Amino acid sequence: MKSVVLILSIFGLLGSFSAQAGYEVGEVVNDFSLKNIDGNQVSLSDYGDAKGVIVVFTCNHCPYAKLYEDRIIELHKTYSAQGYPVIAINPNDPEKVPEDSYENMKKRAKKKGYPFVYLFDDTQNVAKDFGATRTPHVFLLEKAKVKYKVAYIGAIDNNPQSAESADQFYVSDAIASLDSDQPVKVTNTKAVGCTIKWK
Repeated sequence: MKSVVLILSIFGLLGSFSAQAGYEVGEVVNDFSLKNIDGNQVSLSDYGDAKGVIVVFTCNHCPYAKLYEDRIIELHKTYSAQGYPVIAINPNDPEKVPEDSYENMKKRAKKKGYPFVYLFDDTQNVAKDFGATRTPHVFLLEKAKVKYKVAYIGAIDNNPQSAESADQFYVSDAIASLDSDQPVKVTNTKAVGCTIKWK
């Protein structure tokens, strides 16, 4: 009897993990609405004229997020005009990491001059839906009729320490493929960063 209970418990745990597995490449993404640092709600559906969206789960405190911060800014500056704006989302629980509070998000965005929206996922439901696990964690979305589907998941490039030392540019290459109506060659990479601080 104990073995049966143990087996059922294991399956229950596996079920809970799979329920939070998140989107896979090719899947359509549900719309979401989160508060921006300017106090306004921003939805994925607000980007109806875009060809795609670069969703980046990031935060203030993580050293890796800081290392990639300028690269995220450059992604937006380079690709928003081409139809691929950045949507940055902070999924961390500020009770565990006060530096990632909404007020500190506003301060960080002002200090760095973020040209993109910086949204607060206070319920963490959007991060769970996507299956985000780290900061930063990128989900490149492409337009699929009136909705968006996932084209790439993972890291921005292959060198967290230095953009100059990177020689594989996953997000840029994926966008180039989408714009050329070619299949994205690398659709999944490992996101390198701090673990998301869950409630």
